[in-house]
Amino acid sequence: MTAVEKYAPLIGRLAIAWLFVPAGIGKIGGFSGAVGYIASRGLPMPSVLAVIALLIEVLAGIAVLIGFRTRIAAAALVVFTLVAALFFHNYWAMPAEQQMIQKIMFDKNLAIAGGLLFLVAWGAGALSVDGRSRS
Repeated sequence: MTAVEKYAPLIGRLAIAWLFVPAGIGKIGGFSGAVGYIASRGLPMPSVLAVIALLIEVLAGIAVLIGFRTRIAAAALVVFTLVAALFFHNYWAMPAEQQMIQKIMFDKNLAIAGGLLFLVAWGAGALSVDGRSRS
């Protein structure tokens, strides 16, 4: 196994967790803001959806970070990220002055989902809880 094959999945998982875990933790302290933002999009049960978002970001993010049940955690984050793109970065329905930034955010979410799909397909790599389980 080359150094790239050994360490790149770990670095990739760290980068993914860097996005999701702090976002989820931030929803704890800013829960009312998260609920308000979800409600502003007209979604039902914004408090419940905020709790679900918080739990997915933190729990699945930590699972990806340590490489525990990585394929399942990454799949949950794929769904979460695509749903977020559709409901919160729907640039096609935004005023003209917001469309460019929302298109960038939408495209970013698609790229993140694409990267997560690599974890779904290939797993966490050797330096992970999942990798140790296979040894």
